[in-house]
Amino acid sequence: MYYELSDAAGLLQGQPMFKILSRIKELERRGEHIIHFEIGDPDFPTPMNIKKAAIDAINNDFTHYSDSMGDYDFRKVVAENNLKTRGFQPDIDQVLVVPGANILIYYAVRCLVNPGDEVIVQDPCFPTYLSVFQFCGVKPVFVPLREENGFRMDPNDVERCITDKTRLIIVNTPHNPTGAVMRKEELERIAEIALERHIYLYMDEIYARMNYGETPFYSPSIMDGCKKYILVANGFSKAFAMTGWRLGVGIGPEKIMEKMGLLLQTTSSCVTSFIQKAGIAAIKGSQEEVGRMMAEYKERRDLLVKGLNEIDGIDCLVPGGAFYVFPNIKKLGLTSVQFAGQLLEKAKVGVCAGSDFGGSGE
Repeated sequence: MYYELSDAAGLLQGQPMFKILSRIKELERRGEHIIHFEIGDPDFPTPMNIKKAAIDAINNDFTHYSDSMGDYDFRKVVAENNLKTRGFQPDIDQVLVVPGANILIYYAVRCLVNPGDEVIVQDPCFPTYLSVFQFCGVKPVFVPLREENGFRMDPNDVERCITDKTRLIIVNTPHNPTGAVMRKEELERIAEIALERHIYLYMDEIYARMNYGETPFYSPSIMDGCKKYILVANGFSKAFAMTGWRLGVGIGPEKIMEKMGLLLQTTSSCVTSFIQKAGIAAIKGSQEEVGRMMAEYKERRDLLVKGLNEIDGIDCLVPGGAFYVFPNIKKLGLTSVQFAGQLLEKAKVGVCAGSDFGGSGE
């Protein structure tokens, strides 16, 4: 029997790092030992206080539906913590709890951008953006991140890209895949451009807690308190080593979050209830374990960058945040796909090719 797929199904791309992971898992099932650098998954266990909070919630039968916007107590904690981390406390109705921050990209694009409209985004960028744009029929307008500028997005480049079809600007800092951390004045200028032009600004701040301190983290969301044009996406996967828990949070204008919440309600009903109790523990509990993880990441960063720069033909900037490096291999005379393939085949090291993150990554 022959099955015809929809046109929409033909537009789906997915995430290249998961495709690479599937291939590596197959190699491991055959007995090969692979060193994993292909996917942004901390190798630390989730802190015990977070795990205990989820277990206690299950034992106390907190296992039923929650409000589709998220458990009230959790949203309240998120709002209160935002005052400490970003300088303003959003209203409860501005907070949406989602099954992992990744899906917020789809929710935001689907609720804010019409097919044929334009979205300004960094290049290279997190591949989910590219997949969502194609699936939703929107046009990405790329702002190249230049190595000589530390891979930071230039506000002047953003302004030059704006047309009468621009509906959304996406900024990710600290950045995946380069680890670049944007400066306060750069972010303020981009936010000013968005507010002046009445264009939505989506701040992907999933790595907000993963900053090594050379450039202080700053969120321009304080400029309108996420009440008009600015949205913030954050999550628990990276800093708290909770990738498998799938817990994220969005903050934005109430009317927008309401519509995004309806989309979540339609597709997922709600986020797992007991996981939200774990989220409260993550925010309110001791941050010592997070601090230890970050200290270890910094040590690894310095070791990896030093080692890469000692290899003939490779140059690598020091990332200011996240847990990625983005080395320049052009002197080797290989494409990023060829280089990644050779690393896996000869050294048994799994990495993503730069081209997986957009044209500038090649």
